[in-house]
Amino acid sequence: MQSIDQSTQATINQWLSGNYDEKTKSEIQTLVDNNSTTELTDAFYKSLEFGTGGLRGIMGAGSNRINKYTIGTATQGLANYLNNKYPGEKISVAIAHDSRNNSDYFAGITADVFSANGIHVYFFEALRPTPELSFAVRHFGCKSGVMLTASHNPKEYNGYKAYGADGGQFTSPDDKLVIDEVNKIKSIDEVKFDRVDANVELIGEAVDKLYLDGITALSISPDAIKRQHDLKIVYSPIHGTGITLVPKALAQFGFTNVTVVEEQSKPDGNFPTVVYPNPEEKEALTLAMNKAKEIDADLVLATDPDADRVGIAVKDNDGEWVLLNGNQTGSLLINYLLTAWQESGKLDGNQFIVKTIVTSNLIEEIAKKKDVTYYNTLTGFKYIGQLMTELEGKKYFIGGGEESYGYLIGDLVRDKDAVVSAAFISEMTAYYKDKGASLYNALLDMYVEYGLYKEDLVSLTKKGKTGAEEIKAMMEKFRNNPPASLGGSKVSVLKDYELSQETDLATGKVTKLDYPTSDVLQFITEDGSIVSARPSGTEPKIKFYCSVNAPLADKKDFEKVNGELGDKIKAVMADLQA
Repeated sequence: MQSIDQSTQATINQWLSGNYDEKTKSEIQTLVDNNSTTELTDAFYKSLEFGTGGLRGIMGAGSNRINKYTIGTATQGLANYLNNKYPGEKISVAIAHDSRNNSDYFAGITADVFSANGIHVYFFEALRPTPELSFAVRHFGCKSGVMLTASHNPKEYNGYKAYGADGGQFTSPDDKLVIDEVNKIKSIDEVKFDRVDANVELIGEAVDKLYLDGITALSISPDAIKRQHDLKIVYSPIHGTGITLVPKALAQFGFTNVTVVEEQSKPDGNFPTVVYPNPEEKEALTLAMNKAKEIDADLVLATDPDADRVGIAVKDNDGEWVLLNGNQTGSLLINYLLTAWQESGKLDGNQFIVKTIVTSNLIEEIAKKKDVTYYNTLTGFKYIGQLMTELEGKKYFIGGGEESYGYLIGDLVRDKDAVVSAAFISEMTAYYKDKGASLYNALLDMYVEYGLYKEDLVSLTKKGKTGAEEIKAMMEKFRNNPPASLGGSKVSVLKDYELSQETDLATGKVTKLDYPTSDVLQFITEDGSIVSARPSGTEPKIKFYCSVNAPLADKKDFEKVNGELGDKIKAVMADLQA
């Protein structure tokens, strides 16, 4: 049986003897009495840390769990950071929450602690999407914001996304400064839990209106929407916050034929109709696609619980419904946006788009051909938001995104936004339908013009402390002994974002990478295939992103070339795991 190490046992003892409620102590004592060493170790061997998505974990008692005390400690640390950074200033924060179990309770705890620390809280009166929280931070001139959500994780999880004054999630050095303040808190007695009501202000529909009006003003093909206003759209919020704003956004854009999937329309933290509330999962879109078949729809949209990511399905040329992956949707959106901007004569060299290093290079090719500046950032939308803030007032952000179904159009917020994305995906569908093409044919036309890019993601789950150690060992192996070839093509370049260096493996020449350090490795082969290896910042997983490409001479060759690229991905992944 696994034994509990001294440090972990000390933390357990601290929780059993400290100023914690009896229910929490009873939960821990039961695990102790049952000799549940694995569960105790996982719950107490460390404190939750901010990753690319902030604080996220399984709900329950323990320093490595989401509960009143870890939420309270995180908020006290954030409050201390804010009071240190802005001495003598009137500090305000915005708080919102999603539909998860306990999200409203944790939002209340967060408001309690901020208010007790003399910080003014703009508190959304009911659940709202994550991007609207980012909008509120910017609109009210807040110094910070917090969203209580675990995005698309299973129902056992919850989390805490912390935002800076620009409406984006904290990046270096501030993320570390916040963590330092959290880590300085050695006792729960240092956390101020007593709410000061005068410091808490409810917000709601007035902010909704400003946000939706801002989104509507971004529309670039209103005439196409007018002609195609009865486009048949099926929408599912997958029991999440999207129901509050996505139908309204579509209506304001001018769409009059939107069908909401009734069984998934009610916010519910148990997500009763799905295994995972994740629009990346085909199973989560089953009900929406069934409804689409029933009414012969043009488009299916589904958003995750906090409505920052959106998945879509379209009809292929055989009338079958197919899910598009995040790279396909992101590439289509950028191609549409740049084409529509170009047609309206608005591209003047002062615009830019952004993607992450693990997102399809097809987006780069589109930007190059349209002569639009493009940037790559590290994985995590906070880096896209950071770049937007750096370029604010110098260049205009048209759009951007990442392969994990997160996109943003316009500069209203500093996070991925499924509300604006759902509106623009619908506008894009109307634009192509107005020209006599389906979204599926627009995808094929794009591949003919720029080449067929195919990507896949393989995730290996390694839970707990031993899993974290296994993931670390795998990364070390790849770092020290990169594969010689992948999929029959020689590996020519190794990019190591932790060491901030790019190595030409043929010559040994090393050049500096100008990115913040991050535990990511990229192998680039002579034929242009790219594999990225990266431990997840929010889940106990190591992720392998694979991208291959080939020319597509004619749309009718799509199935053949797509199949060949699929075989190539399998060969690449087999070599990687050898």
